[in-house]
Amino acid sequence: MKRVVIIGGGIAGLAAAYSLREHRKPSDNDFEIVLIEKKATLGGNIRTEKEKGFLIEGGPDCFLSEKPWAMELCKRIGLEGDLLNTNEADRKTFVLSGGKLHELPEGVILMIPTRIMPLATSSLISIPGKIRMAMEMFIPKKKDREDETLGSFVRRRLGQETLDKIAEPLVAGVHAGDPETMSVRASFPKFVQLEEEHGSLIKGMLKRMELMKKTRKAPAPGTPPRKKVTMFLTLKGGLSDLVNTLTVRIEGFGNTRIRKGLAIKSVHKNGTGYELAFEGGEPPLHADAVVVAAPAYAASSLLSGLDKALSEKLLTIPYVSTATVSIAFRKKDVRHPLNGFGFVVPRTENRKIMAATWTSVKFSYRAPEDSVLIRCFVGGAKNMELVSLNDEEMIKMVRDELRDIMGIDAEPVLARVFRWVNSMPQYTVGHEERIAAIEEMVSRHHGLYVTGSAYHGIGISDSVRNGEVIAKKILHQLSD
Repeated sequence: MKRVVIIGGGIAGLAAAYSLREHRKPSDNDFEIVLIEKKATLGGNIRTEKEKGFLIEGGPDCFLSEKPWAMELCKRIGLEGDLLNTNEADRKTFVLSGGKLHELPEGVILMIPTRIMPLATSSLISIPGKIRMAMEMFIPKKKDREDETLGSFVRRRLGQETLDKIAEPLVAGVHAGDPETMSVRASFPKFVQLEEEHGSLIKGMLKRMELMKKTRKAPAPGTPPRKKVTMFLTLKGGLSDLVNTLTVRIEGFGNTRIRKGLAIKSVHKNGTGYELAFEGGEPPLHADAVVVAAPAYAASSLLSGLDKALSEKLLTIPYVSTATVSIAFRKKDVRHPLNGFGFVVPRTENRKIMAATWTSVKFSYRAPEDSVLIRCFVGGAKNMELVSLNDEEMIKMVRDELRDIMGIDAEPVLARVFRWVNSMPQYTVGHEERIAAIEEMVSRHHGLYVTGSAYHGIGISDSVRNGEVIAKKILHQLSD
């Protein structure tokens, strides 16, 4: 019987394991799957905790519906009824500027303005900054296809103020990255596509919105209207429900095992397959196919004895560390109206948090009725040293920031710190060429695959998609 070994029990590894069984044809010869995770828990950065009536997400708290792979996976494993929209009545986002919170103008999609009046009346952008944004429609498109930094791209098309006050803080909140090193092609390919196809981000976004309206199908007569899906989705019981349900489904398949608390030391060629050596004296394991669903630096260590050049190339993908601090207060002690999903903090403000989500406003079922839950983001490309603060120091720092920014000076009823050391891959300039080289090197080793957030997208949906793509490649290999 052939054996597939998946190294890493994050969402990419779990999605690959589930997809291998889900898409197996009845005519396929059976094979064994062994998923190995060195930690005692599965899910990677996904971690949901429940305490005192609060639902706390330590890592990601949602996924994008625009990238449908995570949503579709939830539906296929029986979680469709648990999908939870954001509370659209309060979907505003604020930007800290000059020490005050300013509403991000309505109609600004990421950083692209699509409505005149909200931008014209906004207190966030200066009059020269607004004029510069509007001039984007007349800026000629880039003539070559060379990669450039996100900072260069935004500065060129929309101006420095848009970069400082909108693009940089939004990027820091999502990618924990630095726009002056990030690859725009790898991180925001749709921006590049809009410029290439329409010559303008604003013109391209408006045409895209118009096309979406025209192609949106009305429900057939007599059918109930479709349930609205918001941009961000989560699960009513937290994202760990996705991990736990996948785990149960995977373990329910025949010839499938999940082994936790085991660390693999190395992967070597052995005949037509591979031999995996464990740390701690566990007997080696033979595999016909190996999926390394671990961070690129961990994959580099595992594969150093198999392919030195590949191992060195994997180390060229940089990572940064982050932390989240979830902090709860009695609602009566918070004077701020909490009239949105939260705020982002431009680097020019010289604060110690990157962003804050007003979690109990953004999603239902996150806090008792008499309380509010706020989640702050710390670290990232420019402030990684803050992640090393101990819990007491970090909580005090966050409380000081919330006092200065939101006027909250009350004792919290709960505070939880989650650190994610070297957890966020950075798609720096040249990322696409780097990944193409890695994948070409991997392809020289029949039956070897790599997947995860380091390669083709950092979000949950991207990881699900990438895991499923790898599963289909393995099924094709095993059917040969």
